[in-house]
Amino acid sequence: MGRNRKYSSKFKAEVALEAIKGDKTISQIASEYGIHPQQVRIWKKEFLENLHLVFEKEDQAKELKKALDKAYKKIGQLEVEKDFLSKILDNY
Repeated sequence: MGRNRKYSSKFKAEVALEAIKGDKTISQIASEYGIHPQQVRIWKKEFLENLHLVFEKEDQAKELKKALDKAYKKIGQLEVEKDFLSKILDNY
């Protein structure tokens, strides 16, 4: 149980998931992973509070794809207009 020790996100998620499962007590989990029980509670709380972020990434990706598709459509429209205007100017 070192103070100010840095733990990986993967480690924190593993501990939090163990706590959420409820198969073991917080004290058992803390002892098993060599951390303070309060830390287990904190990570469990953070995990549950931020779980929705998994799906936000998916939503953001969909929004970016829509914006990209719209931009490609606009580029295509502008190219058609440019070609049209070039033909008019060439014949003028």
